[in-house]
Amino acid sequence: MNNEGNEIIVTWDFTNISQCALEHAIRISRTINKDIILLHILPEKVTEKDKESAIEKLNIIIEETERRFNIKPSFVLQEGNIFKTISEYSVSINASLVVMGTHGIKGSQKLFGSWALKVIVGSAAPFIVVQDKPKTHEKYSNIVFPIDFKSENKEKLYWAIYFGKYFNSKVHLYKYPVNDKSLQKKINSNLNFAIKFLIQNNLDYEIYSPEKVTDFNKSTVEFAKGINADLILIMTTKYITFFDYIFGAKEQKIIANSEKIPVMCVNPKVNFATVGQFMFGQ
Repeated sequence: MNNEGNEIIVTWDFTNISQCALEHAIRISRTINKDIILLHILPEKVTEKDKESAIEKLNIIIEETERRFNIKPSFVLQEGNIFKTISEYSVSINASLVVMGTHGIKGSQKLFGSWALKVIVGSAAPFIVVQDKPKTHEKYSNIVFPIDFKSENKEKLYWAIYFGKYFNSKVHLYKYPVNDKSLQKKINSNLNFAIKFLIQNNLDYEIYSPEKVTDFNKSTVEFAKGINADLILIMTTKYITFFDYIFGAKEQKIIANSEKIPVMCVNPKVNFATVGQFMFGQ
């Protein structure tokens, strides 16, 4: 694999859901040729004995992964908490993306919001959040790309093109139905922008526009299930607040979807102009 940086980080806590995240990362790594780092977060002021125990366990995971998948990840220990340290470490190494497992919204998370969203928000690297093992170890064949009226839609288009090119994916543009003419204009502008660059990059796509939905996020998940989607690509809320965590930011319903479809979460950037080479078919 290349050694130019931009590794794939897998958040690791020795649970079965971490193993699911690792297997997704392996599938991605084989296609985009990036190294995998298992990132294990230790509490602050942890004892040396606990560090040594974690290192011993991680070495066993590394050996098992190499034996089973013929890929050898590395690992990193960081002291801190998952809500800050994962994001900070991903920035420090200029990570390509982070793959993280989640159990959805259960227990206290129903009252206090999704832990996954709290980890994701603020990260420069996109997150792929998974709840189960990959259906296959081949590729992301079908990517669902919800389109609404927000200008940030254009930022996640880079990743649709990136994965579409590497995995030869079909991009399913799922259009938000509205009656307001000003919002329709913004949605159509985003749709046309997406179509332009998908065509320019020779990617297969299809447009779906439901007549009416009461919950666009729920409808998106149902649509993704219906086409057997491998990935849903969303933007996180740009200015998320404490109240979004308490009452539920809209994207939490997709991240923790009951169908356990992997979700790629992209945080809005300040300047869309730096999205990279794939946008322009290079």
